[in-house]
Amino acid sequence: MHTEAGPRPGTTPVDTRTARPVLDVVIPVYNEETDLEPCIRRLHAHLAATLPYSFRITVADNASIDGTLYVAERLAREFAEVEVRHLAQKGRGRALNAVWSTSDAPVLAYMDVDLSTDLAALGPLVAPLISGHSDLAIGSRLAKGARVVRGPKREFISRCYNLILRGALAAKFSDAQCGFKAIRADVARQLLPLVEDTGWFFDTELLVLAQRAGLRTHEVPVDWVDDPDSSVDIIGTATADLKGVARMIRGFATGSLPVSELRAQLGREPIGVSTPGVPPKLATQLVRFAVVGIGSTLAYLLLFLVLRNGMGAQAANFVALGLTAIANTAVNRRVTFGIRGSSGAARHQFEGLIVFGLGLVLTSGSLALLNALASPGVVLELTVLVLANLAATILRFVLLRGWVFHPRRQDH
Repeated sequence: MHTEAGPRPGTTPVDTRTARPVLDVVIPVYNEETDLEPCIRRLHAHLAATLPYSFRITVADNASIDGTLYVAERLAREFAEVEVRHLAQKGRGRALNAVWSTSDAPVLAYMDVDLSTDLAALGPLVAPLISGHSDLAIGSRLAKGARVVRGPKREFISRCYNLILRGALAAKFSDAQCGFKAIRADVARQLLPLVEDTGWFFDTELLVLAQRAGLRTHEVPVDWVDDPDSSVDIIGTATADLKGVARMIRGFATGSLPVSELRAQLGREPIGVSTPGVPPKLATQLVRFAVVGIGSTLAYLLLFLVLRNGMGAQAANFVALGLTAIANTAVNRRVTFGIRGSSGAARHQFEGLIVFGLGLVLTSGSLALLNALASPGVVLELTVLVLANLAATILRFVLLRGWVFHPRRQDH
């Protein structure tokens, strides 16, 4: 899958005969004294056996407070190809930005220390960048041909997140958060100054900026096995990611993200956008909206049940409704009302969030009233929420059809 056709003007194959390393693989770590050594030994052995050109492995220590830095320095003394960078602050994005910004390698990559992704995909990941064919490359757990072993909770959250990106930011890549990516250094030098996030949203922000700039992203289906001991805070990460999505929507809408200038610097023409066609008839819209609504409601209920125990009913309702509202707007935009292309997508999502706010008043108000009158169990809570969502759904269709996606507004 490629997000843009045609080679980027001025892109040439990487010279693999130079003394500097052709590939710099960054391993960002925080308190990984147990997993770091087997990771580096396995990765070094794989690169030495399979790569026909020079490489470097850079351990980026994110202010670890255990023995991670000691282990990393010991490995650097053992292997000439291993280097260590110590950062005083945490943040995966901060670590990648720091190392990539100063690396002398023409191709930069990173992977998670748990090596959840099969290393056999590393060659196909970096080859298009070395040849000059692509600008970025990502491992995808959702692309056709990928083989993934992970729990249903993480699978569901991952798919919801990527659906949100497609709707809210018109993302064309399939998997934003897989910890297995590579980028050409010349591209990184132009994109990194615009990337604000220092944590887990760093990947998404970089990919969206690259897409808007007209760069080509190559996707590699990967074999991926979930790490059951992962310390990632799913709820905290999801919340931060949603804030990042909102920030980028605002940036594109206000022009604070200089995509046009970046595209001009990189020599790309604007990405083609299809014009809206004749919208489907009312009956067709109702059927499609109902199908999308059923799927959204099921996704909402599942998210609510997953999040309720850790966050409480009100917070779980807010997060679940927010996630499904963004996805619902995106799917209805394309499927129900027949609007394609990225033109107006940011405005549609902003207005969709206003409609979401009205739905939130209905559902949260229902929960508040219910809890004021009694001490409900989960079954009664879900029943009330389903009824409230039914009312919110009817209101949503009326507002989406008559306001957000009204045909006369799509020409402006």
